[in-house]
Amino acid sequence: MKREFTPARLDVSAFAEAAATLSGSDPLTRYTRLGAELADPAADAVVQWEATGQERTGAGGNAVPWLHLAAETVVPLVCQRCLAPVDIALQVDRWFRFVADEETAAVEDENSEEDVLVGGRDFDLAALIEDELLMDLPITPTHEVCPEPVQLSAVDPAFDQALEAKPNPFAALDALRPRKSE
Repeated sequence: MKREFTPARLDVSAFAEAAATLSGSDPLTRYTRLGAELADPAADAVVQWEATGQERTGAGGNAVPWLHLAAETVVPLVCQRCLAPVDIALQVDRWFRFVADEETAAVEDENSEEDVLVGGRDFDLAALIEDELLMDLPITPTHEVCPEPVQLSAVDPAFDQALEAKPNPFAALDALRPRKSE
């Protein structure tokens, strides 16, 4: 009998033991935390993802659940150079090792190259996908070549005229100062 797995409540150990694979194409709007970071996502934007489970032999000879996650999407951000919209491709391709509890995960995550997460019978795969896509967002999104020339100076003739027309606040004090007779 083939076991069915659901991304919202994934039994990580059973998923890895079965060497199962899940894949999907979700609307970008499903990922609300990611959507909050975007300029204006297109209604038809999607996140393509695939997760594969695998068991590997651990240090003590016991089976350790692993999960490979691949996800990709294109998100609209604001170019930090020209302030125009820019589409940025996000791609995730990572392995995760699962342990029994938070304490073990905290200790082992510091000493390992792979990410160590806490497994369980109700692991939220969609939250992991969203977390990984959020971490893949660039700090300063920019076009390779901006569509319009970037204005690198802020010259405003009206500002300069207003500055010249404004009287010096110390001019009135100068008039009160006693003058030496010549």
